[in-house]
Amino acid sequence: MDLTANGRVATAEASTPITIRPWLPAAILFAASITFSIGSTWDIQWHSDVGPDTFFTLPHLFIYASAAVAGFTGLTVILVTSAAGRAGRRVDGELGGPGIGVFGRTFTAPLGYMVAALGAASFLLYGLWDLWWHSLYGFDAIIDSPPHIGLFLSSTVISVGTVIVFAAARAHRWGWLGALFALAHLVTNSTVTALAVQRLSTGTVRWTVAVTAFMVILLLMAGAGFIRWGATVTAAFGSLTQAVFWWFAPWAARTYADFVGLPMREHIRGIPGTPALIPFVLIPVGIVIDLLVRRGAGDRWARLLPALAGAVGGAIIGGCSPVQSVLIYQARFHLPAMFQDGAHYGAASVTIATTVAAALLGALGGYLGWRFGDMLRLTAPAKEALA
Repeated sequence: MDLTANGRVATAEASTPITIRPWLPAAILFAASITFSIGSTWDIQWHSDVGPDTFFTLPHLFIYASAAVAGFTGLTVILVTSAAGRAGRRVDGELGGPGIGVFGRTFTAPLGYMVAALGAASFLLYGLWDLWWHSLYGFDAIIDSPPHIGLFLSSTVISVGTVIVFAAARAHRWGWLGALFALAHLVTNSTVTALAVQRLSTGTVRWTVAVTAFMVILLLMAGAGFIRWGATVTAAFGSLTQAVFWWFAPWAARTYADFVGLPMREHIRGIPGTPALIPFVLIPVGIVIDLLVRRGAGDRWARLLPALAGAVGGAIIGGCSPVQSVLIYQARFHLPAMFQDGAHYGAASVTIATTVAAALLGALGGYLGWRFGDMLRLTAPAKEALA
């Protein structure tokens, strides 16, 4: 596959532009991403409050419907833009970003929709694996099974495509706001993916916290690199989503259990599983990132500021993690619930080691996120192309 010079197949100046409005498929794609978050949050809470489940459940319907909608949306846009290019019609550069020639330019796929479609295809493959997994082992005893981690990673790819789609229309308010909201969705959704490394947390470092810090810093820094005060706005959107799901998750699990006639587990505390994984300090971290990267703009050390801001943000997330655990689970301060399996190391050594690891990974996330934000700006067409 190759990238065309103008992001689209060359067409005559007088060609009739394609009539599809960029905001419509972008909104559908974003709705698909939100549908996945609803289904996954619901499903994780079900595992916690009710118990194991089978493949065919209502939360799973939301999860797989999200991939289907994203896949069909991406495929439709790709086919429409390819047909328009063959007919010599001009394709709006704000429709998903620069065009990618696929299969020898047989198709011309807008970058954002191509990424989303690939994520949806991967989701389908992992979904088949999940179906086989259920048929082989029956109920899911844990949420972080290999097929589930693959599904979350595939959903992340779909969400990245959604960010690119909105970023390509950054000249419009709905474009840059949608990009930041999609980044916030990634922030709240990516914390579940960090569960893939929880079995590594056998020493003094809690790698789920460190990896969460890496992903959160990367995405907040991408917002900062995309638009001024982007990290703060992304963090605010993420905290708003966290608050909504904090109420939704226990309510949905209990309501669905009553509907299908299944009892709730005894002694459940109704703690929202997925929202509890999201750091409470998103907004302070977002503000710190924006202040640091803007304060040194134009300075000769400016290239180091994203990594420095990421390290500070990662340290805040890692250092505040035990406090968040206490607030949520009402554990004893000297032995937070999330550190129970490493109690013999002592809370101080665990907290310090985890904070250092989170700072180091945060620095890496800041470095990469700033460059991702730069790339997001480049997905928008040049002003002369919009004229």
